[in-house]
Amino acid sequence: MLRKLLLMLGLCCTLAFSAHAQDKVQLFGGYSYMHFHNSPSESLNGWEISGQYKFNDWLGGVADFDQHYGSGLTATTYLFGPQISWPSRVSPFGHLELGGAHISAGPFGSSSFSMALGGGIDTQLVPFLSWRIFQADYLMTQFGGGTQNNFRLSTGIVIHF
Repeated sequence: MLRKLLLMLGLCCTLAFSAHAQDKVQLFGGYSYMHFHNSPSESLNGWEISGQYKFNDWLGGVADFDQHYGSGLTATTYLFGPQISWPSRVSPFGHLELGGAHISAGPFGSSSFSMALGGGIDTQLVPFLSWRIFQADYLMTQFGGGTQNNFRLSTGIVIHF
């Protein structure tokens, strides 16, 4: 899985070198931590990838996917929504994303509605590449008839096309 992610990031870097600096599309990939408030609560480690299409300098649509792993538990989310950002060398952003989540423990699994509200800060390294210093999200899920108030923190690389 890690080899596929690295191969995908390498391909994206190659495409970014050949593309003109239009900055309409941004791809993010990196490490992600989630504190999952289930019974019992768990700290999960994993990955997050997202793609954003920018309609103008400050407004875009984002698709976000992640997977986190713990002791026998796997949590996956797939979220979509608007993202606003302040275009500059150090660029803060915020988003509201809606979608779904799936957890599995051994042979058992469950799916639910999910929502993320959060933001972060990207800093430009070179014209086509930024570092997402952090992205912090309140991540709500609804497994087992209740609501779980989770926390997700991510960091990684952003490629601009």
